[in-house]
Amino acid sequence: MKKVYCTVLSLMVPFLGFAKSGEEEKAVKADTTVVTEVKDEEEAKGAFAFSGYLDSYYMANFNKPASRSNMGATNARVFDQRSGQFSLGLVQAKVAYTNSKSEAVVDLTFGPNANLGNYGNALFSTALAIKQAYFTYKFTDKFSMTAGQFGTHIGYEVIDAPANFNYSLSNLFNNGPFYHAGLKATYAFSDRASLMVGVVNNVDALGDNNRAKGIISQLYFKPVENWNVYLNYIGSNEANTDSLGKQPDGFYQMFDLTTSFQITEKFLLGLNAAYGSQKGDYQGYGGPVDTESWGGVAVYANTAITDNFGIGARYEYFNNDNGVRGMLTRGGAGTKVNSVTLTGNIGLADGHILVKPEFRLDAYPKVTGGEEQQFEDSDGEWTKNSQTTFGLAFIYKF
Repeated sequence: MKKVYCTVLSLMVPFLGFAKSGEEEKAVKADTTVVTEVKDEEEAKGAFAFSGYLDSYYMANFNKPASRSNMGATNARVFDQRSGQFSLGLVQAKVAYTNSKSEAVVDLTFGPNANLGNYGNALFSTALAIKQAYFTYKFTDKFSMTAGQFGTHIGYEVIDAPANFNYSLSNLFNNGPFYHAGLKATYAFSDRASLMVGVVNNVDALGDNNRAKGIISQLYFKPVENWNVYLNYIGSNEANTDSLGKQPDGFYQMFDLTTSFQITEKFLLGLNAAYGSQKGDYQGYGGPVDTESWGGVAVYANTAITDNFGIGARYEYFNNDNGVRGMLTRGGAGTKVNSVTLTGNIGLADGHILVKPEFRLDAYPKVTGGEEQQFEDSDGEWTKNSQTTFGLAFIYKF
């Protein structure tokens, strides 16, 4: 935001009734020019900012699975995958440079979870991944463009643990997307409405698997104060090219609604709803011949009890009965889940340390016909169709 600078003397003199001589007037103008030039130079230089966080957790699983895994048959959890042991989650280091007309961001993640949200963009196995690397140029106060790799605009939750109230991530988040590589433009109609449109390689990959390009968009508006609404979209042909280098028929798209309403200073309500569909191959994993869909909805309620303690609840329903996303049964069929999560948020060290006790229940339909259920028991047998966990997350942000 640009600032306007002026000298107190130039504002006061006309009202005080003093008459300036020619030399005095020149001196005042010279002083004003010097101040303005110094401030403009400071703005042009810009500034660096360094931030990040690290998180770890302990999650007890009431099923006591023999594998000490919370994953179940497939993808029941995103990052908090281990049970009955202290585990390192994610370490982030972010550097940003900004001035009055531009911004550049390099955002790196380290640790066991580094590759889970950055498919196809990890270095040295799971030790290091590029989370974001982009720059933005502001053509005007209302219009800007961003190029590089940036986090997805879709969804209520993000990869960064300090930014989410709940520690464990939703199934809507788990089924992506996570990031894109490409170019996007944003125009702000006002401080209450803006539109973003972009062209990207594809979904969750640094390089493109075909010649087609994806289209992304986001419409933001604020109906009333403290109520934010985001309408999001992505559409792309995700099919791998065939042996002749030709592009097969295929299409992936997703519509997403994200909204939050700060009802009072201490109480917030949030909602995330998504509907996706797919036809044909998805990045070499295959796919349905005809268009099949998936979708879900999550409701959030957070309240601050004190300045340093809050409680949040999340209910989510996710349906993948058609089997086009990663949530499947042991037999490979589609399934659905109801999840309830209760999370406490304790702030220490002026908010730099966050301790999050969390209870979560995931309930899947019982599989019939003698097939194995969704979760394993202490003997390693797949006899459970629900999973309950309770644990603590420890986060330090800077």
